[in-house]
Amino acid sequence: MKETLLLAAGLTLFLFGMMKLSTKVQQLLTARIRGYIRYAVKRPISGLITGCLSTILFQSSSATTVLIIGMVSAGLITFYNSLSIILGADIGTVLTVQLVVWHLTDVSPLLIVLGGLVWLFGREKWQRIGENILYFGLIFFGLSISAAATAPLKGNPDVVRFFQETQNPLWGLALGLVFTGIVHASVIPISILVILAQQGLVSLGMALPIVFGANIGSSVTALLAGTVAGLNGKRAALSHFLFKVVGAAICLLLLPVLVPALSSLPGTSAQQIVYGHLFFNLVIVVVFFFILRPTASFIEKLVPGREEELPLWPEFLDDAYLDRPEEALDAVKKELGRGMTLVQKMYAEAMNLRLNYREDKRRNIDYIEFVVNHMRSEIVDYLRKISNRQMTNTSSQELFTYTALADDIERIGNHVIIVAGLLEDKFRRRIKFSPAGNEEMDVIRRRVQENLSDAAFLIETRNPECIRNITLREDGVDEKVKEARDNHLVRFHQRICQAEAGPLFLEMLIHLERISDHCQNIADYISDLR
Repeated sequence: MKETLLLAAGLTLFLFGMMKLSTKVQQLLTARIRGYIRYAVKRPISGLITGCLSTILFQSSSATTVLIIGMVSAGLITFYNSLSIILGADIGTVLTVQLVVWHLTDVSPLLIVLGGLVWLFGREKWQRIGENILYFGLIFFGLSISAAATAPLKGNPDVVRFFQETQNPLWGLALGLVFTGIVHASVIPISILVILAQQGLVSLGMALPIVFGANIGSSVTALLAGTVAGLNGKRAALSHFLFKVVGAAICLLLLPVLVPALSSLPGTSAQQIVYGHLFFNLVIVVVFFFILRPTASFIEKLVPGREEELPLWPEFLDDAYLDRPEEALDAVKKELGRGMTLVQKMYAEAMNLRLNYREDKRRNIDYIEFVVNHMRSEIVDYLRKISNRQMTNTSSQELFTYTALADDIERIGNHVIIVAGLLEDKFRRRIKFSPAGNEEMDVIRRRVQENLSDAAFLIETRNPECIRNITLREDGVDEKVKEARDNHLVRFHQRICQAEAGPLFLEMLIHLERISDHCQNIADYISDLR
């Protein structure tokens, strides 16, 4: 009983440390990782490397795969380009298990003490680093406790008999699959196998089917993420599952040859289990890496349909135009129009969350904003290049106007992100607006949407009537927001609405008003153009 509790405590610490470390690293690096992933769309080998490195950083292939599914679902990268990243993500999991073989568990208390001291007494930047070291140490300290709990088992004849007599590979496959499906991390059962092998309890022949099953089980998290993802997100999740199943089938067929081959390699049985884990994922890469295009076509037939993609790279900016500033500025105008289309989509998605909150739609808004921010950076860099050329007065005015427009478009996206966050808070805390409040919000929402539509049209075609309409509507939005604020105070004192709904309602109004303000800025800039 004591050993069982100790084993459970060790696994709990391991899982806690892994989840916290993965979360913290994602918070620090997800934006950069998304930026790096843009290079992966160029060549499959880049995607393979990106997936591997992401998993090493996150200490979880599931975290990397879920991130990729979200980006695919949002249209940030294509389904085809996601496949190489998913293949690479699974290779990265080998490092954690290898660290167990290298007895990092022995120095885990030192990592915990060091990380804890830096976290408690360091400055803000060092505190974050110390916290990550602490969680990293907890991962291996949990395994160290598990090792201590399993050490007495090698003296138990019933346990020894169980491991010696249970040789059915399919049983091992099922065990690894189910266990990993429950804990959502293949590294846990594989690390336990390494520890048991170090205790002399598990043979290589019994461990390998469990390793194969654990790898299949790691796709459960991706499949769950795929259930709330878009069409391409579902395809990516299904592909991950297909990779694992095919890899397990091949490796099971090769098992009679594989066990003697790995046994002949230098190292302990624990090290040979790591080799088996690596071999499994390399088999998947070898089988699928060179047929990614046919694989993508096959999955698209299994899950038919079309879904919009949002190219991360600018579609219209071309350095070939730079020696002809008028043509280059026309390309910038087209890219700005694309940016307005994206923030309109963000706004529409956010407003839909009011009535039907869905986590995948909320996540899509974040991914689209990443495209908008990246687009703004590319536009400003391109305008800087244009400014080095000889330009007319009219072209110079357009250049400065387009720089300002790029900023306004990005800021619209920023306000939409805040509104989406407020709606998420509203959903999580089950806050309801009063019927009158919903009606007022809907009136303002429609006017802001109309201003966004007219602002998008203005970027394409200068239209004095649109400029007047935006100005009139903006004045109306200001009045409606003030009226809604006053009405809310009356309802609050009359206890018609929830008390906690007030701050959230008012903050949403502020950001809707600011979105409208940026539409007015766009109208003013276009109006000043000659």
